[in-house]
Amino acid sequence: MNEKIKFGTDGWRAIIAKEYTLDNVARVAEATALWLTKNYPGASAVVGHDCRFAGEMFAEATAVILAQKGIKVYLAKEFVSTPMISLGTNSRKASAGIIITASHNPPSYNGYKIKAGYGGPATPAMIDEVESLIPDAMPVPNETVADYIAKGLIEYIDLEAEYIAHVEKNFDLDLIRNSGIEIAYDAMYGAGQNVMRRLFPDATFLHCDNNPGFDGQAPEPIDKNLTELSETIKAAGDIDFGLATDGDADRIGLYNAKGKFIDSHHIILLLINYLVKHKNLGGKVAVSFSCTDKIKDLCKNLGLEAIITKIGFKYICEYMVEDDVLVGGEESGGIAIKGHIPERDGLWMGFTLLEYMAKTGKSLDELIEEVYAIVGPFAMERIDHHISEEQKQKVLTNCKEGNYKAFGAIAIESVEDIDGWKFHLGNGEWTMIRASGTEPVLRTYCQAPSSKRAFDILNALATEILK
Repeated sequence: MNEKIKFGTDGWRAIIAKEYTLDNVARVAEATALWLTKNYPGASAVVGHDCRFAGEMFAEATAVILAQKGIKVYLAKEFVSTPMISLGTNSRKASAGIIITASHNPPSYNGYKIKAGYGGPATPAMIDEVESLIPDAMPVPNETVADYIAKGLIEYIDLEAEYIAHVEKNFDLDLIRNSGIEIAYDAMYGAGQNVMRRLFPDATFLHCDNNPGFDGQAPEPIDKNLTELSETIKAAGDIDFGLATDGDADRIGLYNAKGKFIDSHHIILLLINYLVKHKNLGGKVAVSFSCTDKIKDLCKNLGLEAIITKIGFKYICEYMVEDDVLVGGEESGGIAIKGHIPERDGLWMGFTLLEYMAKTGKSLDELIEEVYAIVGPFAMERIDHHISEEQKQKVLTNCKEGNYKAFGAIAIESVEDIDGWKFHLGNGEWTMIRASGTEPVLRTYCQAPSSKRAFDILNALATEILK
């Protein structure tokens, strides 16, 4: 009997040729087909893959299995980003979108994400239903995509062209191109590369070629993985804006003109300030529990309601679908804004910030200083502790039982436990502990006035909890 397949925070991911096989993808596709035909009369689906190894093969097998059940499939030409699948699903009013991707995971992984008809992550209830329908075995289809094109059940579509047209409709690209802003872009060998080449051909490009193994590195746009982008900016001396996106281009990484990394907390603040003050937009702001409290401070200043969610973009997406949300974002670089889709999109956030700079004639640093004038300067830092499962459970028990009263000489004033434990330390400082659900890892976070102070607190926390 085959192993049970479980979806994680955002899709099913597994190691290629180990759990991630054509047979197992066929099982998940069959369950998706059963779910679609059960819930959506005349169901249709948009299907695609990113740049990972064998993505085309897995996407085609998925398309054929859906078509076998009479589901109309719109199959993406070439590789695409997750936001392209979500946009294509939304614009066609398709029942669902499916993309073969493992996002920012290491190159040995591939995955399978399901998007709902509104163009964002499927709800936990939808995923539970798909999981319950996964058969123990499913034969890989003998039929081909061509067989179902002939029957009118599979149709190739150009999602990249559609996405670019959507960008051109929503941004003042001439203003950006004529602003003198010099751009560097690191695709991390991911699915954003062609879009950036087509829209900003004069940019400096890094890792924008076909490399399904991502040169051995996980395509996650965090500072430690982007040293080449940072060094390129520093060496050039005239680059104003460094943008990076992950493997499926739904997460953003950002650098200023000095080659310094700008985290998601600051990006979310910049987006809120721009959309309210320059685009005259309103709405609520939904962010995950690990984001800076400065977001709440800015929302209060601008008269916006701030909603704090559990960690995982699917929780933010639920608010975006059901309510009037201006910005939805998480600490890990996944951000969405009003006027697009309820989906993370690294490129879209980059274009928004470029337009902000072009309209104001200001640098990223100057725009951040404008935000600091309202909420005060701050730093957010994080340390992940790779420890034994036994150690992890011991720390979690201490958190649950309220055994931590101080971290070194720093007293704890109050605790929140929306998703993990956030320890408020006074003077706007806090630190947080949250366990990974899949690995023996403890994630620790800190907000403080400076990076040095944040690391001092994180080190005091580590000394206390790991003793």
